[in-house]
Amino acid sequence: MADTGYMLIEGAGNEPSQKRVRNFSMRPYLAQAATLTLTELDYSDRTIVLDRAAGVTVTLPRAIGSGARWRFFVKTTVTSNNDIIQVANADDVIQGVIQSSLAGTPTTNNGWASASTSDTITLNGTTKGGILGDNIEIEDIAPGMFRVWGQLTQSGSAATPFSAAVS
Repeated sequence: MADTGYMLIEGAGNEPSQKRVRNFSMRPYLAQAATLTLTELDYSDRTIVLDRAAGVTVTLPRAIGSGARWRFFVKTTVTSNNDIIQVANADDVIQGVIQSSLAGTPTTNNGWASASTSDTITLNGTTKGGILGDNIEIEDIAPGMFRVWGQLTQSGSAATPFSAAVS
């Protein structure tokens, strides 16, 4: 594994020191329960594998501009309820674009831009995505704001996965 940079270590001494660090990644987290509340410490820079046909509701921590990043991968297509990714409070929003293609018609593509008030992503297994292989990345980029991008497969009459549902 190649060295990837330096980390500044400050302590009680007069001189900070720099140590070489290596790039690493955490193992994916298999989300099989109905709900999951993310924390930066336990889940940052991890892939959350959505693996429940009845859907998983994932709540993000408060957006503070930490740079924490989460990747979501749909392992099990939603067949009842929804996979939901939502903010933790009425002040945070999710901003960005999710691209999609229509199942069976890869030349029919959509780009879904969030609205200024979007705080929830809903994947329903058909028109809003939530199909095996779908993936979304979310990053805490500023106080009150998450950045999102992703790729979905949709079926039927495709619809935006974004909404303002947290109050």
